[in-house]
Amino acid sequence: MNTTENTADVVKLAKYFAQHRSVTALKQAVRGILTEGEIEECSRRLEIVRLLKKGTPQHKVALMLNVGVSTVTRGARELKLGRFKQI
Repeated sequence: MNTTENTADVVKLAKYFAQHRSVTALKQAVRGILTEGEIEECSRRLEIVRLLKKGTPQHKVALMLNVGVSTVTRGARELKLGRFKQI
């Protein structure tokens, strides 16, 4: 996938989710667009970031959440890019 298309897709998704003004409406939107597996994966990725921000070592996060170290490393890289300030 080329970067321009990916950026356009992110914008579309961000706009879609941003238009939902209540938690209830946003929950319905998430359930409508994502599968249960995708919801679980997103939740796990957020938990990786939370644990990393608390200072938990990457290998320990991987063991705690039963994910690969590379998945945790990806979360660490995103943190270094300045993402997830709200977590």
